Amino acid sequence: MTKVDLITGFLGSGKTTFLNLYAGWLLDQGQKIGIIENDFGAVNVDMLLLQDLEERGASTEMVAAADPDCYRRRFKTKLIALGMQGFDRVLIEPSGIYDPDEFFDVLYEEPLSRWYEIGSVIAIADAKLEEDLSEEAQYLLVSQLADAGRVVLSRTQEASPEQMERTIERINRAMERFGCRRRFGSEVITADWKDLTEEDFRVLAGCGYRQEDHTRLQVVKDGGFGSVYYMNLDMTPSKLQETARKLFDDTQCGRVFRVKGFIPRDGGWLEVNATRDGVRTTHIARGQNVVILVGEDLKKDRIDLYFQKTENRQEMEP
Repeated sequence: MTKVDLITGFLGSGKTTFLNLYAGWLLDQGQKIGIIENDFGAVNVDMLLLQDLEERGASTEMVAAADPDCYRRRFKTKLIALGMQGFDRVLIEPSGIYDPDEFFDVLYEEPLSRWYEIGSVIAIADAKLEEDLSEEAQYLLVSQLADAGRVVLSRTQEASPEQMERTIERINRAMERFGCRRRFGSEVITADWKDLTEEDFRVLAGCGYRQEDHTRLQVVKDGGFGSVYYMNLDMTPSKLQETARKLFDDTQCGRVFRVKGFIPRDGGWLEVNATRDGVRTTHIARGQNVVILVGEDLKKDRIDLYFQKTENRQEMEP
């Protein structure tokens, strides 16, 4: 049977970066892997970040859907299509507002239960997790971490030991708030990702999963999460970075969790990946002129004021 691994985590936690590292290690072991990528809404900029894995032989697929029911149908259809291709593992990276209960429900259905077995559930959490997350955001955090075989902190090289300790404390308080008995401690992986060892990856590949009870919310259907994207922007890198920083600070825009995308630069592309904690840019060979904002209770009219070409704006609702 083909193992299916879930790489989950809240918005902006660094799932795609981790996926590149983990999938690269699996390919180095000679495994044949498929990847299913989903972003919140119809525009998936993270697919472009998997191009190196494609060149190394990984098969990458996208499931694009903002509606949870539509996503579930398309996700199952994609897994059926992949089921007869002889993969050793299929890696799933859903959006940052995905409830992993959907993952378990789909994998237990026929005919998928005859072709696949659940492998590892790996949850990524920012080492400097924000303190004032809404109830809905805390619920998503709990649902994503409760069933994980391992939790991996991201961007630990930018966090002090005290900050990482406070992050784990916040996670445990959220677990308690939503009636989950699970607590996290020394088993959380806090190493800088560039220092992850062969043994670390073996542990992750075999970490399995748990199924813990907790209070349920219909957060994706009834919550205020959404996205706004802009195409064909005429902005310099410095202007885009400045704009991203302002968006996080402007409460009239709603709660912006992440700004990501690409703009043309020096014959190639500049990838922009911004969270409240900072703006990161990377030069890549291929991209698409699009920037997407993901957040909670977004106010599109206010956000439009930061972008000159408002006629290129599209707005997506969950």
